[in-house]
Amino acid sequence: MPNNSIRIEPLTRHIGAEIHGLDLRQPLTGESFEIVHRALLDNLVVFFRDQDLTHDQHVAMGSQFGELHIHPSAPCVDDRPELMKIHADDTTPFAEGTHWHSDVSCDAQPPMGSILRLTTLPEVGGDTIFASMYAAYDALSDALKAFLDPLTALHTGRIYEGRYEPIGGGPRREYEENEHPVIRTHPETGRKAIYVSAPFTDHIVGLKSSESDVLLKFLYQHCANTEFQCRFKWEENSVAFWDNRCVQHLAIWDYYPQTRSGVRVTIKGDTPFH
Repeated sequence: MPNNSIRIEPLTRHIGAEIHGLDLRQPLTGESFEIVHRALLDNLVVFFRDQDLTHDQHVAMGSQFGELHIHPSAPCVDDRPELMKIHADDTTPFAEGTHWHSDVSCDAQPPMGSILRLTTLPEVGGDTIFASMYAAYDALSDALKAFLDPLTALHTGRIYEGRYEPIGGGPRREYEENEHPVIRTHPETGRKAIYVSAPFTDHIVGLKSSESDVLLKFLYQHCANTEFQCRFKWEENSVAFWDNRCVQHLAIWDYYPQTRSGVRVTIKGDTPFH
């Protein structure tokens, strides 16, 4: 029998849905796992409200979708590197994720997905915006798609070396440098998505630097089109689960000097392909 207690509420045409009727403190059963998995593939990012998870329950949820990814140097919680600390207050020099990006795309096998739970929120602000890179690709002209499809770009984490030490992080491994398709094919849906993001993408391979710079600038601006987006207003114990293979996101730091804090679990992915 189908699980009629679970309700999926899409937020926009292209991206985002809230899932109601699930208690993530309990392991996802075969049926509920498939519902969440299908909702993620269909909506690219899914949201849950009122999920008072322990760290172990958060880790257990992520582990159901694959082996967990360890960030190269970001702060963690309770000396557990699988639990990435997300925190900004009146003393921190920056808030994480304030540029459009896909998480740690410089890795040879970048993360498949990220699951973020926020527990401390400012009085107002602190939203996260998510954008569909499927929709961004689909909106391109056929001529530009044909030009971009075979290209690759170099992704590097150089700018993050030493970044996290002032807020309690430290090196676990070196940041990688890898070439990935500018247009990647999702391994589960078969759909194509733009896969460049400003914090990690250094240049497009085979183009002159001036050509690469102009093309990347266009793609970054194009990917940030509001038509491709949904905006999530956090509440205490809200959870967001997004697919890094076809989503970029942006955290809005509009709440200084108030505090916004939570924990992220990240799931390992596969090698991007054309």
